[in-house]
Amino acid sequence: VKLRLFLFISVLFLTLLLLFTALFPGAFDCCTKISDRIPKGILRRVERFEIQTADGVCHLEAVILHMKGKKFCVNPWNRKVKKMMKKIKHKIHRSKSHVRKQRRTRITKHKE
Repeated sequence: VKLRLFLFISVLFLTLLLLFTALFPGAFDCCTKISDRIPKGILRRVERFEIQTADGVCHLEAVILHMKGKKFCVNPWNRKVKKMMKKIKHKIHRSKSHVRKQRRTRITKHKE
């Protein structure tokens, strides 16, 4: 009887867990802790970043730094992090604005 009850509760718990992950897929991607200090070496290797707001599923403001399969959650008010975010945004903006558009050439047939 105890074994059946244990199995029932286990199956119910797993079912609820799967249902929760299906309904709220981002719930387990939230930063739960943030770091105030971040080494310069990590800031130099950041490929992209995301801003996590404290509304919705996540209950903590953070900047998520992504680099080669790793992510770090840092304080969004850190001066070094703000500077890095501006630098990355500027780099992305510059690379997009300086892309040359290929000119179209019109081929005309000359009458002989």
